[in-house]
Amino acid sequence: MRQTVSFYLNGLLQTVRPASPTQTVLQYLREQAGLRGTKEGCAEGDCGACTVTEAALDPDGQVVFRSINACIRFLPTLDGRAIWTVEGLSAENQALHPVQQAMVDHHASQCGFCTPGFVMSLYTMYCNGQRRPVREEVLDNLSGNLCRCTGYRPIIDAAMAMGHYPDENADVEQIKRQLHALQETACHEPLELAVSGQKFRSPITADHLAELVQAHPDATLLAGGTDIGLMVTKQLHHFDDLIYLGNVAELDVVSRDEDTLTIGASVLLNKGYQALVAEYPEAESLWKRFASMPIRNSGTLVGNVANGSPIGDSAPLLIALQTRVVLRKGQARRELPLENLYLDYRKQDRSPGEFLESIKIPLRMADLKVGTYKLSKRFDQDISAVCGAYAVTLDGDVVQSVRIAYGGMAATSRRAPAAERALLGQPFDASSVAAAMAALAIDYQPLTDMRASSDYRLQAAQNLLYRFYLETTGAAQTRV
Repeated sequence: MRQTVSFYLNGLLQTVRPASPTQTVLQYLREQAGLRGTKEGCAEGDCGACTVTEAALDPDGQVVFRSINACIRFLPTLDGRAIWTVEGLSAENQALHPVQQAMVDHHASQCGFCTPGFVMSLYTMYCNGQRRPVREEVLDNLSGNLCRCTGYRPIIDAAMAMGHYPDENADVEQIKRQLHALQETACHEPLELAVSGQKFRSPITADHLAELVQAHPDATLLAGGTDIGLMVTKQLHHFDDLIYLGNVAELDVVSRDEDTLTIGASVLLNKGYQALVAEYPEAESLWKRFASMPIRNSGTLVGNVANGSPIGDSAPLLIALQTRVVLRKGQARRELPLENLYLDYRKQDRSPGEFLESIKIPLRMADLKVGTYKLSKRFDQDISAVCGAYAVTLDGDVVQSVRIAYGGMAATSRRAPAAERALLGQPFDASSVAAAMAALAIDYQPLTDMRASSDYRLQAAQNLLYRFYLETTGAAQTRV
């Protein structure tokens, strides 16, 4: 077992022993590497001042560049990867990188605190070949970067113009060779750290992962860390034992057979949602609003499901689509409907040593009507007050099957059985939908908190159901 983490930093190989398993990348960069261009603004992955670029090999052996939040990413998770900070962009002759030059030429920096993070988000786009992006692509990629000086317009202008500047120093093939060599040498065996009473284990096979989870049932499973990272930085939580899923290549797989889309536990949010949206285009808005780009580049779709938060935006849609979860304990596996996984707030139908290995989503039926909507105070990067999802099939104009699920309305994301009964077997018209809207008051007694009142949540849930009816029947156009 290895006890050191190996990765490339600005093109140079680093082999380090983290100060602790939960030492963040930001702490390492600023306090040990002396790279202070990367800033701490919020320490929770919201502001983007800490953004760096990560390069990793995908399951096909190709290099993928991603912007990530250094403030909530643990240093051991960089094992076998490469990262760049703003200090690593200039050429040896000190010439600015095209992204930096575009920022200068478009006067896109004001106080400068947020600028390194913006530069790294644009650098990630540049490395991925998005060198002449349209405005919507820029906004999506900058969704995790905040400018307190409100200087967004020149930053967007710089992003759209960065392709006009050539980059003669980019060598993706060299990066690929470095990462492949790293996997074959320094990272060819599992990582196991024990520092200051904390343990961090990073298996590289699914069987080893299952053995570890069964042998250490009290350990915390770490995937993207976008929730656990906050527990460390904001709540100062001490994790005695972490088991990391991110290096298990077998779980970083999206597959499909004749009737099922299967997404493994290590599949990142962006990759998982891309596959989901290919089957259910109605989910695209939810995907883009789910979180910022750096969060979607670190978090996993199955991790969001396994977290079980009542305001997790993935669960309502997946429940409506009849998703099943695959639970594994040692070599034994079992399946159950996703809605049956959630028993109560933070309580799940999982035994000690059992973990969520994958989710299975039925492929689309030709006559299925699907909708999902998210309501929050901000459009981008905000937690939902209510998230609703709907799946209906009709026989003529009569409801043949219906599944309705909400997040933010109860202790878990769950279905609305009374509303479903009000629709099942009835004409899908304004009268039956009104009855289902009224029945939602039987299904849920939502709480009041900082995001919304109970009355607001109930009315919003009712209105979202009505919106689904209007949009899927064409009644909205008729009313106009």
